[in-house]
Amino acid sequence: MLTGPQNLAENLLQVRRRIETAARAAGRDPASVTLIGVSKAQPASAVRAAVAAGLTDLGENYVQEAVEKIGQVAIATVTWHFIGALQSNKTREVAESFQWVHTVDRLKIAKRLSEQRPHFAPPLQVCLQVNIGAEDTKSGAQPGALGELARAVAELPRLRLRGLMCIPPPEDDAGRQRHWFAQIRRLRDELNAAGHALDALSMGMSGDFELAIAEGATHVRVGTAIFGTRS
Repeated sequence: MLTGPQNLAENLLQVRRRIETAARAAGRDPASVTLIGVSKAQPASAVRAAVAAGLTDLGENYVQEAVEKIGQVAIATVTWHFIGALQSNKTREVAESFQWVHTVDRLKIAKRLSEQRPHFAPPLQVCLQVNIGAEDTKSGAQPGALGELARAVAELPRLRLRGLMCIPPPEDDAGRQRHWFAQIRRLRDELNAAGHALDALSMGMSGDFELAIAEGATHVRVGTAIFGTRS
């Protein structure tokens, strides 16, 4: 069952309060954290209700579903973020329909996105996905390959390299969970010391975004805590 519009608005308010509390505890401006509502598997009606409640950024994982939904929602003020694994045969639709891609993990994908980004559109904002836990089941570049990949992606004409993204291994211990986010922050800082100007850290989901904010997350990707679960 989908959460109702009234619950959705209340859920969104509670998530924003959690973000504000976490940001202030870290000595940060809550406005420095962008909330991305993960709307995969949600109908266009739920997305429109979330936008009416004040959500401005939406994240989608599946290309075909996302492109259809973007057309159905058709709200110009929404910023759409692609946050799923991206295959090379799906890059055109993403390059044409999204403003952000958080899951660039190899140069081939980045080149296709740059080539297929419409020339009338602003540059596509991209993050490099890092497989920070070296997990076989997850996409992402290895930390040691980030320097070379970042240099190559930064040179592509229709992209703007903004930062790093991760989906860390789940941990029962908050300290262990936070250390993964700290590693991503350090990798971003190392890239900036090498000459980049990365300002985005896309990390943290419904169960751990406060920990991510404590380590500098600028974009948190929250689905269940806003939209509820489906049954």
